[in-house]
Amino acid sequence: MSTLIHEGKILAWGQSQSTEEEIRSARVVTPITAIQSEYSMMERMFEKDVIPTCKKLGIGFVPFSPLASGFLSGKYKANSTYTGDDLRRVITRFSKENVLANQPLLNLLTGFANQKDATPAQISLAWMLHKKDFIVPIPGARKAERIQENLNAASVELTDNEFRELTLEAKKRGMTSSDLASFLGCTTSSKAI
Repeated sequence: MSTLIHEGKILAWGQSQSTEEEIRSARVVTPITAIQSEYSMMERMFEKDVIPTCKKLGIGFVPFSPLASGFLSGKYKANSTYTGDDLRRVITRFSKENVLANQPLLNLLTGFANQKDATPAQISLAWMLHKKDFIVPIPGARKAERIQENLNAASVELTDNEFRELTLEAKKRGMTSSDLASFLGCTTSSKAI
């Protein structure tokens, strides 16, 4: 990559779904501009090491599927069915049980959306845009109106308190009570929430 950059054939390069170690190893050879990985309120595994590494090294982080395959749009319900090649039929967050378990997060997104004359998808994207200035999501869209909806998320402002409330509710999803207690700075049993 460094040769291609030096020859002017490419201006920059990045990696996808990289670990912290892969980022550091590649950066020794040539600078990296961006890391692209799945990241949303529902998929947070990169917060532990990859996102902090990107921040420390001045690398952009480009989340794909920032709406959790549409889940955070609030358009899918526990009784929704998926057929044919619709990938939601095999993504576990769309199972009836998981939709019901995550309903408090969807309710919170919908509540903020109603207050701000926005959509739950826009609130979810606003949450991501509120996090760090080097995180720039790339939501997918199949229709022109979804593209416009996603673009309009940039004008939705969250207060710090709203951001914290969304973060806490999202953090609860899939955590054990001891994980949540650690996150909140208290102690409790390890029973799953």
